[in-house]
Amino acid sequence: MKTSLASILLLAVQMAWATRILTPDAIEADIQERELQNVIWHLNHIAEKNGGNRAFGEPGYAASMDFILERARIRFADKFDTFVQPFNHTYDKTNAIKVTGPDGEDVYVVSPQYNPATPLPGGITAGLVDTPVDDARGSMCLEDHWAGVEVKGKLALVKRGVCAVADKLRWAKKKGALGVILYNQDPGTGYSVPTLSADSIGETVPVGIIPLDVAQSWQARLAAGEEVVVNLLVDSIIEERESWNIIVETKKGDPNKVVMLGAHLDGVQAGPGINDNGSGSAGLLEILTAVAHYDVFKHKIRFAWWGAEENGLVGSLYYTSKLSEEEVNRIKYYFNYDMIGSPDPVYGIGVDENSGIGGDLLVDYLVSKGKSAYKGGMGGGSDHVGFVNLGIPTIFGHTGLDTCYHQHCDNINNIDFEALTLMTKAAARAMAQFANSLEGVPERKLFTRNPNSRSQIVKNFRRWADVEKEVSKEKLCGHTHEKITV
Repeated sequence: MKTSLASILLLAVQMAWATRILTPDAIEADIQERELQNVIWHLNHIAEKNGGNRAFGEPGYAASMDFILERARIRFADKFDTFVQPFNHTYDKTNAIKVTGPDGEDVYVVSPQYNPATPLPGGITAGLVDTPVDDARGSMCLEDHWAGVEVKGKLALVKRGVCAVADKLRWAKKKGALGVILYNQDPGTGYSVPTLSADSIGETVPVGIIPLDVAQSWQARLAAGEEVVVNLLVDSIIEERESWNIIVETKKGDPNKVVMLGAHLDGVQAGPGINDNGSGSAGLLEILTAVAHYDVFKHKIRFAWWGAEENGLVGSLYYTSKLSEEEVNRIKYYFNYDMIGSPDPVYGIGVDENSGIGGDLLVDYLVSKGKSAYKGGMGGGSDHVGFVNLGIPTIFGHTGLDTCYHQHCDNINNIDFEALTLMTKAAARAMAQFANSLEGVPERKLFTRNPNSRSQIVKNFRRWADVEKEVSKEKLCGHTHEKITV
């Protein structure tokens, strides 16, 4: 039997690939901007074909999952083990929201997630009551703010900011208001959409968020003694729906030493969610693709695409809360990537006292490429939270908020591909270093869970989820476009 030259060459190529050693330099070279552009295009196309978004409970999220799974489970099935983890969460959608002013005019308005419905079909028509402003502590955030303010049977006009929107609405309900007209802190209509969180269901009144200038005109009329009657209509649905995390890990590597990377796959209902967080999802997918071509590395590498992050870090908190004692202790490092392709990027690496050299690896690389990268605190607005609370060494990589955050314009035109490429290369290099050596990773106290403490652990995760209502990244608070506090 004769062996053709082509067969010999193919065998040689296959043997060369099979013995490739994973190094930071090698995998950096594998990350190509054109491939990241291709992934971003696909995620944007998925949103366009599925109602304009990739949000939890929507067809666009399921299609995004299929896109990731095609590569991990089908294209590279011989290299990775893939696990889809289901969980349930409360889904919300505002089908329609409308605010009609005292002169019958339609007012620009947005609806937060988990906004309770008004009576239908007419909504709420009531007199407007102006409320005091406290920019230091947050307007109408505390009980003393409501002293002497009579809102029973009325619509309360409240300034947005500082505390969670849901806190303002809870007080409004306690004081008998029928609803709240919440006005933005800054001029214009380019403000993002907060969430009231699923925990607020049944505790808040309906709300519409309107521009500052409209509120100021109404305040002037109220101050002049005029009665200002406004209509608020909210047509919303709230129900339980299933979602999923995707967990993919290498078949090779020490299973007792796992290096993990994660990014949330979902977006908000308002838009395609391409920077937030198609960017992080694309970066992870290209790193996974590169890793598939290596067979020599010491530690197991695990990738996670989280579901329902925009609804309160639901997928990642579910995953971390379900880990056994042994599973927790196997995870030696977690890298979280969220919004890594922002226009006008600010290269921030969130760290804490338990991050070791992880943050330095990314910052040093970015600085070597001429970028003004920095280390700061992690905050609590992304999927690193559950890992931090388990004592797992962690970093959080991002490139800052952008003007299209949580809006329709967060599409393919909202990506700085140079930033996305550099952050992905930095992430790949750090992962490759830890895949072969854990030098510089802090020693930590082993996590223990005994039967007597299990209920307390569950309570802790509920507490961690509650904390998310108060922290950065605005998905659970009332601030507008601010730099991430990390």
